Amino acid sequence: MTDPVVARIRANPKYQLLKSKRSAFGWWLAALMMVVYYGYIALIAFNKEFLAQPLGVGVTTIGVPLGMGVIVFTIVITGIYVRRANGEYDKLTKEILEDATK
Repeated sequence: MTDPVVARIRANPKYQLLKSKRSAFGWWLAALMMVVYYGYIALIAFNKEFLAQPLGVGVTTIGVPLGMGVIVFTIVITGIYVRRANGEYDKLTKEILEDATK
């Protein structure tokens, strides 16, 4: 037996919009992350010479800042998702719940 509120939420066009927007954005960010991460791994696997080049006269190589860049990129896209979830998705969720509990 389905709760009538749950049935109203599922039937709400805003709920369908929320699901599709959130899913599409999540997949887009996941694909972007996979390109960055696996691109870095591919560099490690197939172009070690490039990553082993020293930066300046020290012992730090190009691979270190690129690896740190992957980590920073992960943090940035997480922040982008959280910002969108706390804004657009939460607003839609609130509207859906208000419509369902009328």
